[in-house]
Amino acid sequence: MPIKVLIVEDNQNLRRALKSLIALSGDFICVGDYDRAAPVIKFDGDIVPDVILMDIDLPGENGIAYTRRIKEKYPFINVLMLTVVEKEDKIMEAISAGASGYLIKSSIPENILENIRIVYKGGSPLTPSIARKIFQNIQYRQENKKNKIYLSSRETEVLNGLVKGLTYKMIADKHFISIDTVRTYIRCIYEKLEVHSRSEAIVKAISDKLV
Repeated sequence: MPIKVLIVEDNQNLRRALKSLIALSGDFICVGDYDRAAPVIKFDGDIVPDVILMDIDLPGENGIAYTRRIKEKYPFINVLMLTVVEKEDKIMEAISAGASGYLIKSSIPENILENIRIVYKGGSPLTPSIARKIFQNIQYRQENKKNKIYLSSRETEVLNGLVKGLTYKMIADKHFISIDTVRTYIRCIYEKLEVHSRSEAIVKAISDKLV
């Protein structure tokens, strides 16, 4: 049984080329081609696509938002994103929206057909350069998460008092807490900032923009 493919591409020449490519292969059948996102998503019977070739930069609603709507209603439909530019933020947005693969439009015809097969069989095709961008993005997020310092709202207020040069008593009076409580907060702040003195805490607070 042929793989049913829907094309959503605003470039008329490319849309026709993709349609012809699919028609020339006995493994596929094109069940529709659109130049923009449909306001109402409805697939019935034999026209329910197995794979959608989705352009990212559509007029009006972009391909990422359209993909999200499609996946909400038809989670079993595979979406293969097509783009001319490898933008890291777009790649991550598309994956979050539910795209199963991400390809560059300049891919040779044989590669496009093979990647449709891969998506249909449950795979997630990516060009090597796009795969690398995804790994770099994940590594960057993990590194940021590891280095990020989390202070409670009260700890931030106490730290802000230190930066402003307030004494422990002044900080306690300002926030209606005891001096011992201020000392407790400061011990927690020093531990989180990995510092051992007021001056180090102030420098860290200013350099890391914590207050």
